[in-house]
Parts: sequence; C-alpha cells; structure tokens
Amino acid sequence: ILTYLKMNHVWVDVTRHNASLPPLAIKNPECLGLLHQIDKNKNVCMQHYCILKDGCLYFYAGMRSTHALGGIYLHGYSVSEQSSLLKSSVIEMKPPSEEFKTFYLSAENTAENKRWISAITMSISKWLPLHQAIHDFMRRPLEETRM
Repeated sequence: ILTYLKMNHVWVDVTRHNASLPPLAIKNPECLGLLHQIDKNKNVCMQHYCILKDGCLYFYAGMRSTHALGGIYLHGYSVSEQSSLLKSSVIEMKPPSEEFKTFYLSAENTAENKRWISAITMSISKWLPLHQAIHDFMRRPLEETRM
C-alpha cells in the first residue's frame, strides 16, 4: 500500500483532507456510527465513532472530534461476518496480503454489523483493488510512468 500511496493520486489527497475534518463535516458518508475495534491478541475492545467514505474507514474518538484518530484504506480488503468469543458476531476485514493487519470490528448488534458489512463491501467495490491498480500502472509504457 505504501508504494501506491506515494504515487501522486488525487484520492490520497482527498482522504488525507477528510481525516483532518470533524466527522460531521465529511460530505455524503456511505456509513457512519459507533463501532468497537477488537484487538484479539489483547482481548481489548475500543469504541470509536466511524465514518466510511470512498473505501476508507475513519476512526474518531467521538462525534464531536476535530479530526480522525486514524483510518484504514480498505482497497483490496475482503469483508465478512465471523463469530467471536468477545461478541456474538464481528466484522472481519482481511487484507489482500498477510503483511498487512486483519481488523475486527463490531457494531451494537448483528443487524448493524450486516449494515456495515454491506456498506463496506459496496465502498470497496467502487475502487480498483490495489493489486489491480499497481498491475495496470506497471503495464503502462515507460513514458507514462515517469514521476
């Protein structure tokens, strides 16, 4: 992902800009609400106010935050519902490669998890998978790929 993000791409600038905004200032979010981020190694749950926009999930301390604490670029990720010891069901966001982290999130109930999974799946599908974008970039004639 880092190689891809170093490319001068308008999407990267937009997501950086969005991360600097309060959550309610992001226009037309695809999904928003409270999610618990689960760290399976530490058996810890952290609640965040989350905004999904253009294949990126932004995490905020709360609805009144001035900027995002962080975010996950979801390009190339697969999303599914899994059972868990901590919660009845969780949202598993699996990266395209094992070098990246798998994320586990949970909403307040199963119906909310399904709403988030549907929204995340739709948001990811709007964008080329990372490996496809890199593959397409690498196949261009040399003149087009010079920075």
